[in-house]
Amino acid sequence: MSKDWNPASWRQDGFVAKHLPQYEDQAVLAEAEHTLAGYPPLVFAGEARALKAKLGAVSRGEAFLLQGGDCAESFAEYSADNIRDTLRVILQMAATLTYASKLPVVKVARMAGQFAKPRSAPTETQGDVTLPSYLGDIINGIDFEAGQRQNDPQRMLRAYSQAAATLNLLRAFTTGGYANLRQVHKWTLDFMGRSAWAEQYKSIADRIGEALDFMEACGIDIEDQPQLKMASLYTSHEALLLPYEQALTRQDSLTGEWFDTSAHMLWIGDRTRFADSAHVEFMRGINNPIGMKCGPSLEPDALLKMLDVLNPSREAGRMTLISRFGHEKVEAGLPPLVRAVAREGHPVVWSCDPMHGNVIKSDSGYKTRPFDRILAEVKGFFAVHRAEGTHAGGIHVEMTGQDVTECTGGAVAITDAGLADRYHTHCDPRLNAAQSLELAFTLAEMLNLEIEERRRDAA
Repeated sequence: MSKDWNPASWRQDGFVAKHLPQYEDQAVLAEAEHTLAGYPPLVFAGEARALKAKLGAVSRGEAFLLQGGDCAESFAEYSADNIRDTLRVILQMAATLTYASKLPVVKVARMAGQFAKPRSAPTETQGDVTLPSYLGDIINGIDFEAGQRQNDPQRMLRAYSQAAATLNLLRAFTTGGYANLRQVHKWTLDFMGRSAWAEQYKSIADRIGEALDFMEACGIDIEDQPQLKMASLYTSHEALLLPYEQALTRQDSLTGEWFDTSAHMLWIGDRTRFADSAHVEFMRGINNPIGMKCGPSLEPDALLKMLDVLNPSREAGRMTLISRFGHEKVEAGLPPLVRAVAREGHPVVWSCDPMHGNVIKSDSGYKTRPFDRILAEVKGFFAVHRAEGTHAGGIHVEMTGQDVTECTGGAVAITDAGLADRYHTHCDPRLNAAQSLELAFTLAEMLNLEIEERRRDAA
């Protein structure tokens, strides 16, 4: 790869840009890119640096990464209630993990930018009609209609506006009192009362409340403790639509470094992670913390070459490796990668995506993810890291605060026949709030096993 980098160098000959839309009118595309380039940044360099420092702690085993949110944000389902409810679940999961493991939890949302989606086929056929595939609301529309499936650069401007409004609301919630630990009981969504895990969460919330009461009785003013009344939440999405990412890349006035200001953290997907990838070329030059999906097709030598390109200075917190093997392959496929990275001394965060390798088509015709397979991959991921003596550093899940029925199983016992009740996703099936909380308790148990093993080894 060329040593010289600028936000547009991914467009140079020699780089392969896969999963990018073809726009019919290049003049309209250029106008949209120019408009975006004049818009204010959505996030700031200092925020991205703060996240990188926290991820550095995760890479050393001193914290845990919780990354979750929608599979694909949409224009139609955008509302303050949906944003609030997804945030609620993230806060619940973080409180559960922090209380059980006694580790800080770094909260990163798949929100305010997760609009574009790669597709396995460029077209979709229904009956005798074939149209371009739906690529996410930032590119075209989900309705199977010729006008909707036309790629429209102006959608990038609407996506930016929605991302800006989402960020504004998230910042208001996390700093304006909603994330105060005194609100820990109020984060439970009404429909979760029928979940077996809601009672366990209530018990943790009670104990957190008692701890806060004790601190106040000792003379500590909780309102003067920002760590207890506010939460740090960062945003992330897959850096797939490169024209959008390039237009929002800015040079930090303090350091001269380049940052993609569309999100605090960006990641490279399994489909765009290869030698001479335009996406890799773009990502190597930005100074945000970045992630990379690691699936069964990734060989150890190829992974090490990617790390040398994306993090040549071996900066802690720069790289998060997101494994996505599937529940049957993780314990065989992940160890060679973990060993190679450890052998070469790369400081990475290892995170588990138990969603993408566990998609099946149900008997009722719906695409779903069985919850028992999701849990099995998480347990396999932790088992690998315990065996290798490395830190199982994070989780990366597609989830929502809506009461959806998209993933079968869990304590709420969603059946194949029940998938049709509230199957609302624009792309892939998501965990609902009850399933997400159940996953958090499983993660807490796995983290405690890891911590206990470390203590035994240190004794």
